[in-house]
Amino acid sequence: MPNPVKVSEAVRSALAEGRPVVALESTIIAHGLPRPQNLQAAHDFEAQLTDAGVTPATIAVIDGVPTVGLNDKELERIALSDDVVKVSSRDLAVAVGRRASGATTVAATSTLATLAGVRVFATGGLGGVHRAASESFDESADLVTLSRTRITVVCAGVKSILDIPATLERLETLNVPVVGYRTNHFPAFYLSDSGHELEWRVDSPAEVAAIMQAGDQLGSRGAVVVANPVPVDKQLDPDVHDGLLIEAMHAADEAGLRGKAVSPFLLDFFQRESGGRSLQVNLDLAANNVALAAEIAKAWSQLAQVNAAP
Repeated sequence: MPNPVKVSEAVRSALAEGRPVVALESTIIAHGLPRPQNLQAAHDFEAQLTDAGVTPATIAVIDGVPTVGLNDKELERIALSDDVVKVSSRDLAVAVGRRASGATTVAATSTLATLAGVRVFATGGLGGVHRAASESFDESADLVTLSRTRITVVCAGVKSILDIPATLERLETLNVPVVGYRTNHFPAFYLSDSGHELEWRVDSPAEVAAIMQAGDQLGSRGAVVVANPVPVDKQLDPDVHDGLLIEAMHAADEAGLRGKAVSPFLLDFFQRESGGRSLQVNLDLAANNVALAAEIAKAWSQLAQVNAAP
C-alpha cells in the first residue's frame, strides 16, 4: 500500500540527501499556547532550525492528510482555526477517515515522523502517568507509542502536574531509555530538576547519535528520550511553582475534575496565576529543546555519511 503520509518537498529532499531534519509537534501550537503567540512561536521554532542548517518538519493532519512539513498556510490553519482537534496516535485513523484537521501530540507526531523517515523530534514535555492513576488508569499514549517507535525525542521531562516517579518506572518497564543531557537528574518541565536521578547521562550530541546507531544495530524498536532541562536561570521560581501546584491541585479537586480534564485545567491555572511567567518558561524550554535537537540531527547526519562512505 502507498505511504499515506504527505511529506513536503523540502523535507523529502533533505532526507533523500542525508541532510538533518527535525520533527516538531503541532499540539503545542494549537492547544498549548495562546493566540497569536502560538503562530509566532511556530514560525520562530522553524526559523531556529533553518538558521542552524536543519530542515524543520512540523507535523499535523490537514483535512485528513497526515502531513510532515507544513507550509505557511497549513501552519496558520493549525494555529488559528477553531476546528483543529487534538490527535494522538489512536486518533490518526479516525482523523484521516473523517478528513478532519488535527494537531498531533507527541505520540502521533512520533508515529508520523517515523513513517516519513525522520529520526529526531523536539517537543516541550512528554505525556506521562497522571496522579492517582491507580484509580483512573490515566496514562498518556506517549509512553507506549515511544516503546515501539524508533525516534529520538528531546524534551524537558514531564510536567510536574504528573506522577514523575511512576512515569519513569513505566518508561523503564517499556524499555525506553532516558538519558539526561548534561545532567544526572530528570527535569520537571517548568523546573530544571525534579529531584529524581537518572542512570544515564550524555554530554554531547555525538553521544546521542552513537546511542541511536547502537540501537539500530541491536534491533531496537523503540525511542530514545533525551531529557534536556530548561536552564536554571530560566526556570519557574521553585517556591512559586510549588505553591501554584498545591493551589492548582486543590482547585481541580474542588471543581470535581477527573481524567483528561485535569491537565488542561492545571496548565491554564499555572499560566493565569503566574502572571504569564509559566508561558515564558514554556517558550524558553521549547526553544532550548529545538536547539539541542538541531545539533543531534546534525550529528546523526554526519554519522550516517561516515557510515555510508566507501
